[in-house]
Amino acid sequence: MNRITSHPVIDQRSTNAAAAFSFDGEPLSGYEGEAISSALFANGIKRFSEHRKGAAPQGIFCANGQCSQCNVLVDGIVRKACVTALAAGMDVRTVRGVPALVADDDAAREARVEAIKTEVLVIGGGPSGLAAAAELAERGFDVVLADDKETLGGKLVLQTHKFFGSEEDCYAGTRGYDIAAILEKKVRAFPNVRVLANSPVLAIYKDRKAGVYAGYERYVLVDFQAVIVAAGARERSILFPGNDLPGVYGAGAFQTLVNRDLVKAADRVFVVGSGNVGLIGSYHALQAGIQVAGICEILPKINGYKVHADKIIRMGVPVHLNTTVVSVEGEGKVERITVAEVDEGWRPLLGTARTYEVDTVLIATGLSPCDELYRQALAFGFPAVKAGDAEEIAEASSAMFGGRIAALSLAKLLGRRVEIDREWLDKREVLKSRPGDVIGREPVEPGATWKPVFFCNEEIPCNPCTTVCPTESIRLRPRKGSLLDLPYFEGSDCKGCSACVAACPGLAVSLVRRVGDDRAEARIPFEFDASGLGLGSTLPALDQDGRFVADAELVDKKYYKKHRTWVLTLRARAEDAVRIIGVRVQDEAATRPLPTPRYDYLPDDAIVCRCERISVGEIVGFIKENEIRDVNQLKTIRVGMGACGSKTCSVLLPQIFKKAGVDPKAVAPGTIRPLTLEAALGELAGRIGEAGGLAGDDRVAGDDRVAGDDRGADEVRVAAAEREGGRA
Repeated sequence: MNRITSHPVIDQRSTNAAAAFSFDGEPLSGYEGEAISSALFANGIKRFSEHRKGAAPQGIFCANGQCSQCNVLVDGIVRKACVTALAAGMDVRTVRGVPALVADDDAAREARVEAIKTEVLVIGGGPSGLAAAAELAERGFDVVLADDKETLGGKLVLQTHKFFGSEEDCYAGTRGYDIAAILEKKVRAFPNVRVLANSPVLAIYKDRKAGVYAGYERYVLVDFQAVIVAAGARERSILFPGNDLPGVYGAGAFQTLVNRDLVKAADRVFVVGSGNVGLIGSYHALQAGIQVAGICEILPKINGYKVHADKIIRMGVPVHLNTTVVSVEGEGKVERITVAEVDEGWRPLLGTARTYEVDTVLIATGLSPCDELYRQALAFGFPAVKAGDAEEIAEASSAMFGGRIAALSLAKLLGRRVEIDREWLDKREVLKSRPGDVIGREPVEPGATWKPVFFCNEEIPCNPCTTVCPTESIRLRPRKGSLLDLPYFEGSDCKGCSACVAACPGLAVSLVRRVGDDRAEARIPFEFDASGLGLGSTLPALDQDGRFVADAELVDKKYYKKHRTWVLTLRARAEDAVRIIGVRVQDEAATRPLPTPRYDYLPDDAIVCRCERISVGEIVGFIKENEIRDVNQLKTIRVGMGACGSKTCSVLLPQIFKKAGVDPKAVAPGTIRPLTLEAALGELAGRIGEAGGLAGDDRVAGDDRVAGDDRGADEVRVAAAEREGGRA
């Protein structure tokens, strides 16, 4: 079993009962209630379906219910493996082509749909949605919060690293999953907040109702006065040959498997994109015992925080700038990736190509806001605001303030006399700031007592080291007059407690002291398992940029439970000790390419519409031949007609029109699909059995889903019931 049984910062949670199930007739075992996709990955299965076009293999991409790459047959019914909970005895099978509908000749019985009323519907239980719900609840609003996960917190649940920002305002220095638990506990304590967990919102209708897929098994209508859309963001796909092979998926999906479900999802990965998501995802892979062959970035500079990049490089992961993906190849799964440097027009220079043997490629090239329901609400004229990544892609710390601001903005729309604190707006702007200037630091000379050394020299919003120092000797030195200012040791009374070392989210603080004429000790942070490191052993000590400094002697180690971080004390020459901030974790062999590159470079074969398997070349040819100027016209060749509702391909189409010689601004946009997620007609029609599920076998397989239009919720429900009664 590919399970993570030991992790340096994640507590080993008590597992649910074992659940025996089968996949294509083979008996397997998982855990009751975990996602089917995670159970399959734990059993080494990454191929979930075969497309009707050429039986092309498909696996997960987002692991977040947004796309439809992970469909499987569960007891004869098509389900998304990433959001369907495993139950003992399930018969799970590969979806091959378009499955047949379940036979049902019985007339439709009388149906009922549960309805609830509320003042404000909050869509999304991530940091912004939770912050918005709490802010509204404190002001007496009746709130319904609907989220598509069982555990609230959004992407925070997947984040095992310590967060940046302000400790006072957004829990800086605390790990993401701990912040999620804090926010969820706060919201659930309000009597005027009803939480519909594991219940995505499918649609908003013109009669001011929202359709909620409660528990992914029954349809509930929420009658609301106003709505906050805080549904987060979805993974962005990019174009290269092999981009749809099983094993190519989003970094967020990887974090779901590895950090939430403790599944060792890969043996060796390559990461595309050097933003914070890609850098952090690489770090999470190393912590899970997974090799990282490298990171490529098409731009000439790293996109994420420098402290994130520094620690990744120190761990032994190279970042290749001005480099892009040429292709990903393998027999039905990822086996290798080829990358190459690019010219000034972003075209790959094939003479620089390098091929790496990997089993997984993580796409971390950006996110797309999930704001369709917000746009639908505005189109119907409802009071609506959006927050978090649905409004603007930024850090979770910024999203918390965004949620509070969105809540007060909505309260104003509803006629409440509220004022938005100017300080909130200012703090939010700082928290979502791009990295600022890189500031040089003066060298530190070790003395007889401990003294901190700071390896953060890029302006980012962060202050935990200042708040944990018991003598208040660490302060932000005013330059911009905000949280972006860098920390400095302004006192002379360092107790050597190492709190700043253990608390720093960027692992960018050490302590040094002289212990002889030419010897000194350095205390450095370490977020891997240090229990097996013996005192007196030598470790390869590295500087901020990952360069080897010296083989340093390990003279002490201590685990800081509050921060789930080890602090290692290394002894070396004094001139070396002040430069030491890390030790290599990954062997250099993990990052070596094959002796010669291996690839077939066919750019026009890259898949744009993953659901319908429509390639770049097919779309470009159709646009040119028919002078297409409306995205909806591409539906003629089924672009955007697949199960995901064009959520994945729509963000790629401007590139395709450009390639076809058409200005994307001159192209009419595509129509938003009325339902954001597939749901069985019987469930939409309220066909509820005694146990709360569907009555009997009145379920729908394959692509038989409600198409809908701009009708009201009751009209759609009646239409669904009528169709259900006439279905064979």
